[in-house]
Amino acid sequence: MAAPGSWWKVVLAFVIALVVGSVLGSLVQTHFNLQALEALGVEITMATQLETSAQDLVNFAPLYAVLFGISFLCSQGVAALVVRLSSNFSRLWLYPLAASVGLWVTLKIVDALAPMPTLIAATRGTGGLLAMLVTAAISGWLFAVLVNRPAQRRRGYSAVPVMALTLAGSLALPESDAVADEQPAYEIETVAQGLEHPWSLAFLPDGRMLVTERPGRLRLIAAEGELLPESLEGVPEVFASAQAGLFEVLPARDFEQSRQIYLSYACGTMEANHTCLARGELGEQGLDNVREIFRVQPAKEGNAHYGGRLAWLPDNTLVLTLGDGFDYREDAQRRENHLGSIVRLNPDGTVPEDNPYAGSDAYEAEIYSYGHRNVQGLVYDQEQDRLIAHEHGPRGGDEINVIRPGANYGWPITTHGLDYTGARVSPFEEREGIEPPLLHWTPSIAPSGMALYTGELFPRWQGELLIGALVTRQVHRVRLENGKAREVGTLFGELDERIRAVQTGPDGAIYLLTDSSDGRVLRVKPE
Repeated sequence: MAAPGSWWKVVLAFVIALVVGSVLGSLVQTHFNLQALEALGVEITMATQLETSAQDLVNFAPLYAVLFGISFLCSQGVAALVVRLSSNFSRLWLYPLAASVGLWVTLKIVDALAPMPTLIAATRGTGGLLAMLVTAAISGWLFAVLVNRPAQRRRGYSAVPVMALTLAGSLALPESDAVADEQPAYEIETVAQGLEHPWSLAFLPDGRMLVTERPGRLRLIAAEGELLPESLEGVPEVFASAQAGLFEVLPARDFEQSRQIYLSYACGTMEANHTCLARGELGEQGLDNVREIFRVQPAKEGNAHYGGRLAWLPDNTLVLTLGDGFDYREDAQRRENHLGSIVRLNPDGTVPEDNPYAGSDAYEAEIYSYGHRNVQGLVYDQEQDRLIAHEHGPRGGDEINVIRPGANYGWPITTHGLDYTGARVSPFEEREGIEPPLLHWTPSIAPSGMALYTGELFPRWQGELLIGALVTRQVHRVRLENGKAREVGTLFGELDERIRAVQTGPDGAIYLLTDSSDGRVLRVKPE
């Protein structure tokens, strides 16, 4: 029979050790995040560091406590069983070792299952990972000290179920905020279906349409609206995994003469990949004379944050959006590489002479703007002579920006969003020398694709940005006035589908791509 009160001692010891480990882990996470910003030359006062640490204890520590608590429960349960079965092991070294190994295994499993490459930002580097494992070891040691007594075989129940009960009920999912929709004055018809995660749509002068599928296929829709069963030949080899794949298709400005089209895509392997840009000529069966004309440097690991949107400027230069590679977010501030930037190229991939860093020995000459996270929408407003982009924030902080040559858009020094774990990416929402967003969405809508409506079928929406959203599953109407942006409504929520792209067709209709394994091309026209 167990000694009276002994299980309360185990429960109390487990809770104390868990709280200590969660607090220490949160402080380590905050320290390494702020240290990464300081490495970029950002001065962070002690007061700001303390404030950020306190905010992370409120927002990050509870989630980390669940993650760490599960690993701690399993690791200490195994360690306790080993001690009970053998007198050759001491709790004072076995419990800390088990806690560290348990956390390491849990982090590896979470990173393998989560959609992002690394869930906890501090563990992107060896130093941060080791520091987190040390906090686990401290918790294991503390637990051993608090429960330490001569190992005896006792009848009764194991401490493991008791510890498990202390974690029960700790998970609670926040309710999502609904976005209001408007009464439709339109009808939606399906142009094509059966597309695997369609990403981009381009209209050809003869009425045909080109559609990219993220796994690496380029499809053709005939002028009569029929999706041809076979994909086009000649597409470059694509690295397709999670967010990686075939992205934008864009005809050349002189397509009727040159027959040239441009494709952005992920290339390489899981261990070393890039955003790439290729150009080819559209023939009867597919693409001919395909050649890669630009590749992001350096290579990155993982399968997230590529950007990939394309747009022509009036001077016949081509703009390509990029991403930060997720685990490389600080590189968005380092112009010695392309990550987290928007680049501007000549049609053949060379550098325009008037690029902000053309001729620079220090910076990548293709860079047009920098400090971006993952730019997923791009449109040139001819009437106002401005380039407009939107990008994904982390948990909140999606942005709309007007892009100016050489400007810094802040990521990760400034953001209105939190990391997916609830931790602060940065203590700053704005800072001198950084372009503030015209509009930000918090919580996130995950914007994807964007059209500036200039058709005649919907006069009410003339001059408005129509922005697809993957999370809210609708299209957001945004109006730009007097240097500011404001959301004025939402559309097509009745579809309840992830909207990957929005285009204005030559006929003035609005075309949508739905993002799924059975994706569709939809046409929206007045009732």
